[in-house]
Amino acid sequence: MHKIKLSDDIYFIGVNDRRTALFENFWPLPYGVTYNSYLIVDEKVCLVDTVDRKFTDDYFDKIDEILGDRAVDYVVINHVEPDHSGSLKALRDKYPNITLVGNKKTFPMIENFYGISEDTLTVEDGDELILGKHKLNFYTIPMVHWPESMVTYDASDKILFSNDAFGSFGTHDGGVFDDEVNLAFYEEEAMRYFTNIVGKYCPHTARALAKLEGIDIKQIAPSHGIIWRSNIPYIIEKYQKWSSYTTDNGVVVIFGSMYGNTEKMADTIARQLAVRGVKNIRVYDASKTHVSYIISDVFKYKGVMIGSCAYNNEMFPAVENVARELVHKGIKDHLLGVFGSYSWNGGGVKNLQKFADDIKWDVVNSSVEAKGSMSAKTLDEAIALANAMADKLDEMV
Repeated sequence: MHKIKLSDDIYFIGVNDRRTALFENFWPLPYGVTYNSYLIVDEKVCLVDTVDRKFTDDYFDKIDEILGDRAVDYVVINHVEPDHSGSLKALRDKYPNITLVGNKKTFPMIENFYGISEDTLTVEDGDELILGKHKLNFYTIPMVHWPESMVTYDASDKILFSNDAFGSFGTHDGGVFDDEVNLAFYEEEAMRYFTNIVGKYCPHTARALAKLEGIDIKQIAPSHGIIWRSNIPYIIEKYQKWSSYTTDNGVVVIFGSMYGNTEKMADTIARQLAVRGVKNIRVYDASKTHVSYIISDVFKYKGVMIGSCAYNNEMFPAVENVARELVHKGIKDHLLGVFGSYSWNGGGVKNLQKFADDIKWDVVNSSVEAKGSMSAKTLDEAIALANAMADKLDEMV
């Protein structure tokens, strides 16, 4: 097996998962995902995180190839979520004298998940664990994205084991390090990962970035995705942008339509935006596109236009799901336009107006609602709504 090294005595021993369809049983994985773990071989041997339990056998094969009969002394638990800690019970069976390293919020969770309460070492912010040449320091980053989350810094090789921060969906398709891959692909999946997994906790992420600001980092080794060694300013800049809700000029048009009338309104709005010079326009049928892709683009672009037909006096269910997720994520500082249609009774637009009140974005113009198909009047109103959005975007250039 080809050994992958971050330095002379630090190894990458993670695994690719191309079979799981949904991350956390919800987020689509068209390109798979990795579970990253790292092995530090020194006077003391230390693992940083484990892998999902489905891959425990492959994981142990990698450890055995490097260590032979030598035991592992420590395992650092940066995050208890089972895709990180899933091999922990098997690891204790394999190495009964291993010490589990975590913070005060780690071990109650470990006991709840795995029934393990012994052979633990509790660390606090800035504490040091000496392995020999390698000295590990620990920094908590609560709510990025669980309360016990922390990162581990190897002061000898200046490697930050960053937990979920700076991670990405997508497997290692040959390239493991950032300078071995096309970053354009990873930016899309890194952003979808951030916006959906970490994005609810943007203020916490901003605080974590500030906490780590003074540390000299030569590599960032996350728990998912590629290892960053040549483009560290690039990914840090992206995280600063995403966590501050900084957007590009563009509009995401989201609609739910049963018989095509609301969809025609969405196309009318999108066309007028293009006529007005908006280049970045994304139109999504909420029934067809998973909400994770929509959320990612909402984080990316300033304008959002949401349309719904009426469905049992409510929003169309797929649109309601998107609206609920947007409110739940707490996304801030956007422009909003609302439109929709109904047949015999309203509900779509009325409830989208409640969504507008909840999310507190800047509503660019009055909502537009068609009874049945678009009339000449509602066509003009839809164009006016698009123009109002374009005007607001122009003000921000």
